[in-house]
Amino acid sequence: MNFDFSDDQKFLREEARKFLSAQCTTKEVREVLDDEAMSHHAGVWQKIVEMGWLGAAIPEEYGGLGLGMLEMCVIAEELGRALAPVPFGSSAFFFAEAVKLAGSEEQKKALLPGVSDGSIIGTIAASEGPGAVDAAHVNAAYKDGALSGIKVPVTDGDIATHAVVLVKEGSGHSLVIVDLNGDGVERSSLGTIEPTRSHAEIKFNAAPAKRLGDAGQGLALYDQILDRAAVLLAFEQLGGASVCLDMATEYAKERHAFGRPIGGNQAIKHKLADMYVKNEVARSNAYYGAWALSTDAAELPEAAAAARVAASEAYWFASKENIQTHGGMGFTWEVDCHLYYRRAKLLAVQAGGPAVWKEKLVSALERKNAA
Repeated sequence: MNFDFSDDQKFLREEARKFLSAQCTTKEVREVLDDEAMSHHAGVWQKIVEMGWLGAAIPEEYGGLGLGMLEMCVIAEELGRALAPVPFGSSAFFFAEAVKLAGSEEQKKALLPGVSDGSIIGTIAASEGPGAVDAAHVNAAYKDGALSGIKVPVTDGDIATHAVVLVKEGSGHSLVIVDLNGDGVERSSLGTIEPTRSHAEIKFNAAPAKRLGDAGQGLALYDQILDRAAVLLAFEQLGGASVCLDMATEYAKERHAFGRPIGGNQAIKHKLADMYVKNEVARSNAYYGAWALSTDAAELPEAAAAARVAASEAYWFASKENIQTHGGMGFTWEVDCHLYYRRAKLLAVQAGGPAVWKEKLVSALERKNAA
């Protein structure tokens, strides 16, 4: 079985990398960091919208490019390499996939074209504070077409136009879609370790909402959405981890101490080797996840969990060791190492931390072995 990307997909990767290398450098990332009023880089976002990437995995009948999930994986990795300070993941990985998975024909026609052309920025709101997202920790309630409750933190919640929200409905749980610019919605920005990906607290007070999918199926649908988004997040993490390894390797070659490159020291060699091994393990798992995602394979839950665990570990380790390899310079504001460390820490907890995904992986394997 060949898990590699096709020539067309590799060409897309090359073109995406060229585009982002020119349009989304760490200069643009730092502009968002330096300006507290900026929640994202509007200029970069508009250029990405114009490239049509948001619609890569959206069928043509709903205004997308109709390419597929493998192409979205390729784009996700390049966005991760560039540290793109835009709400791409919230809109394309979570919101669009939720609508594609559970939306009615009317909802797909109303929402997906807007995601593709950037007029709709979507997000998903499930968490209500510390703790797992499960039946015991969901208190936001939906009744008679109105939603009340609090969701926090919501990734890109301060700039999103629409949200898929996990709610209590009667004795069960459902998903609903809310227009965040409508009545009964109050938003406030939150500070995080990674300001280039904004977060918000959203309060709903009898906000008009429409159910997404069947009543009582919210938790099951949410798990399916997470499995799909997890693979795409893994590729985004893989992209960042790859850059960290490249940065550390180049610095080890260029930095001299006692008349020789520091890369000649055994301790540095071991750091780089360990980074490479973890990155390759993450890549293998991400490719397995991409296959399962693109074919709707029954193995998707375990493949997504494995990809997520491996990618989170690889990115955190690579970003940490990149700083260590740079020595004292690695801790300074002027050097870009901290930009990747921030993003690594943030992505590791988005949609559930490593412990959550390890538990998902164990559960998926147990179900498989019991079958």
